[in-house]
Amino acid sequence: MANPFKILRSPIRPRKSIEWANLGHGTAFESVSVKILWRCDIGMLSDRRTLSHSLLPSAMVVVPPGILYLTRTLPVFALPSIATYVIFTKLHQLDGSRWIPVLAAVLVQPIVFGLSLLYTSIAAWRDTARRGAIPMPQIPDRWPGGLTNLALLGKSLESGYPADAFHEWFEKYGNTIIVRLLFENRIGTTEPANIKAILATEFANYWKGPADSERGNSLLGTGVFNTDDEMWKFHRSMTRPFFSRERISDFDIFDKHANDAIGQAAARLRQGYAVDIQDVASRFTLDSATEFLFGKSADSLSAGLAYPDSSSQKNPPSFLNHPSNTFVNAFLEAQRLHVARSRFGTKWPLNEFWKDRVKPHRQVIDQFIEPILNDALAEKARLNAEPKDSKKEAETLLSHLLQGTDDKQIIRDEILNILVAGRDTTSATLTFAVYMLAEHPDMTRRLRGEILDKIGSSRRPTHDDMKTMPYLRAFINETLRLYPPVPIDSRTSKNATTWPAAGGRPFYVPANAKIIYIVFLMHRRTDLWGPDALEFDPDRFMDERLHKYLTPNPYMFLPFNAGPRICLGQQFAYQEASFFLVRLLQKFKVFTLAPDAQPEEMKPPASWKSSPMKGREKITFGANLTMYAKGGLWVRMEEA
Repeated sequence: MANPFKILRSPIRPRKSIEWANLGHGTAFESVSVKILWRCDIGMLSDRRTLSHSLLPSAMVVVPPGILYLTRTLPVFALPSIATYVIFTKLHQLDGSRWIPVLAAVLVQPIVFGLSLLYTSIAAWRDTARRGAIPMPQIPDRWPGGLTNLALLGKSLESGYPADAFHEWFEKYGNTIIVRLLFENRIGTTEPANIKAILATEFANYWKGPADSERGNSLLGTGVFNTDDEMWKFHRSMTRPFFSRERISDFDIFDKHANDAIGQAAARLRQGYAVDIQDVASRFTLDSATEFLFGKSADSLSAGLAYPDSSSQKNPPSFLNHPSNTFVNAFLEAQRLHVARSRFGTKWPLNEFWKDRVKPHRQVIDQFIEPILNDALAEKARLNAEPKDSKKEAETLLSHLLQGTDDKQIIRDEILNILVAGRDTTSATLTFAVYMLAEHPDMTRRLRGEILDKIGSSRRPTHDDMKTMPYLRAFINETLRLYPPVPIDSRTSKNATTWPAAGGRPFYVPANAKIIYIVFLMHRRTDLWGPDALEFDPDRFMDERLHKYLTPNPYMFLPFNAGPRICLGQQFAYQEASFFLVRLLQKFKVFTLAPDAQPEEMKPPASWKSSPMKGREKITFGANLTMYAKGGLWVRMEEA
């Protein structure tokens, strides 16, 4: 397989350029001459988006998203109007009527658009019939283009409950539906058979797709989570060796940062303040991930822990301005904006017409990453100066990546992508695990008893110890079931296909359709998990329910995805979460939520109480690239 890093370093040969000047008073282009590459030869990477960071000249002015979108769409959009205007001008040049060509040019647009929709619908209908399939249930909308449902999705993002709108649709129309948003198809599903096809059996027919990759480019760049095909394969092959059993069994890094995090939490509790365990877990996972993957900890725990907003003690400037806090705040806001784009599909640039709202946050993120990268580059230069026979094999993922390229932006992209997986997902797992410890004191006692029986109250756990604690693994699995770190994911269909429908003809899946599979809701389906699916019960992963429900249908439990794109760090995450929970339960014996410290606006609304699914929650949720507790998870813990 070709090395994409080498391809990216290939010379760019501009074929044609356009000069834009004086595009309007007050715009970014006022009195500026901008040369834009019209066409480039870069081997197999024909997608010009890969050039957006480090390959284009640094002096080049960045074109706003809305302008770029219009340059792609306006020529095709305007062609019918231009042709109509010319024809009617010729027809009416004798009688001097000037308004008729203009009116015809305007009216032709809805006509052409309507005919295009009609043609597409007829083609899809014929293809559906040819395959012996049926259309999916379509969510009605009283406004053209799905504007009502678009607004409903926007409200769902802010509701504090993942996939709220889809939950209502699934309840009413079934577990596989199609909704039109801004005239684009969006398919939603919680059917394991469909998700199995997407992730495994028909993997080649589903990808992130150019639209999703473009949407994520300003945050994730060309990293593993934002690429397809050869570049994605290359990232996987580069990353896989660093999650071997030997590497993830070395608990020195975990122990250092866990002791620091838990020690700080204990000290804060002794002062009489509640602790945001989400903040504690996030700092532990950030420091552990950066040291494990890059050889140098981000040292976020040195900032200290946050005080509750309701307390008289306020967070000092040294905490608020700590580089790790600046990074995390920028990272969360960039993710929020990235997810908000998804509502608008391919038309998201029109919502950020003059400015890419993600890029300023990405710049803050890069400033945080820069020292880690510079240190690694300096180490690479030092090693290159040594005799060849004395050089060592790369010891970290970062040093291994630097053997393939010196391009700092490509490395920044990959670092950021790996940090999403290495920090955010495990942090979410630990946060919701402690949430369940606080909600189920009987399970806390049982889990702590297993830990004390197998390891004791102070000994550091080993890799082999983890195998002797089935309830610990079951507890983590049940946390992942009810609170999966990645609650919602998506792919795009390349070609039209079909999915099996329960008790009837298959559903028709159009080509180029955005498909959203919602793990959060699938994990809570009572028809899949049994009548107690909404109950937190780790024993379901140990008793007869495991063999009754999960064993014959493994694709109904997908906290780490599945198929060729399954999470490479799955076992790393299990080990890290297990280690932290062991150390936490060696230190503390009782966990309780601290509603007095939880921000009032982040508590569940009264309307949730009437819902069988939402009514049991004491916190609200945010879902960016990963799920988190809005306002943190404030707890009090009693030391053993």
